Amino acid sequence: MNTFPGRFLKGAIVGIDPLNPIASIVIFQYNPEKLTRSLNAQTVGGESSSEPMRLKGAPTETITLDTEIDAADQLEKGDPTTISMGIYPQLSALEMLIYPKTPVVIANAALALAGSLELIAPEAPLTLLIWGPKRVLPVRLTQFTITEEAYDGQLNPIRAKVSLGLKVLSYNDLPPAHKGYGLFLAHQITKEAMAMIGSMNNLAAGLSL
Repeated sequence: MNTFPGRFLKGAIVGIDPLNPIASIVIFQYNPEKLTRSLNAQTVGGESSSEPMRLKGAPTETITLDTEIDAADQLEKGDPTTISMGIYPQLSALEMLIYPKTPVVIANAALALAGSLELIAPEAPLTLLIWGPKRVLPVRLTQFTITEEAYDGQLNPIRAKVSLGLKVLSYNDLPPAHKGYGLFLAHQITKEAMAMIGSMNNLAAGLSL
């Protein structure tokens, strides 16, 4: 039972592609029970550096999470898309985050046949991990494992577990004109404000002892 006040939000992973804006929108059917974050400081030089306290940028952050996708509720309601395709569309929306777009693949093939030495490097869509209003992070999908656990009569998957590995993209990774640059900067500003609140609460708790 949800005992927290207010609306119960669901996390999401969204790929922003101006040419196909709804191609990769995945709202978690069930929020992952845990989200593991690993941060590594970006320091200047090594242990022998003459300025060991200096930082050259935001820490590198990786996130891992596991989630489940299940067609049971939609099948019970008689949803026609789920009946005909299972959860294949939801899995495909995630997978397209790491596929180059077909038009670029075709264009590169045509250029290669024409003898061009400069091919267009496919660019992944700006991918966001949305984990509540205080965490909207630009990320890159680095690890993706799908375990399909059940199928319908047409071998469409109807239940699966998905494990995701994400690298948070900071202003170290993106040019200032990129949308993700501003999103990460806003995230850090929010984190700084939260740190101030946490420090004040810790100080108040310490003084009250």
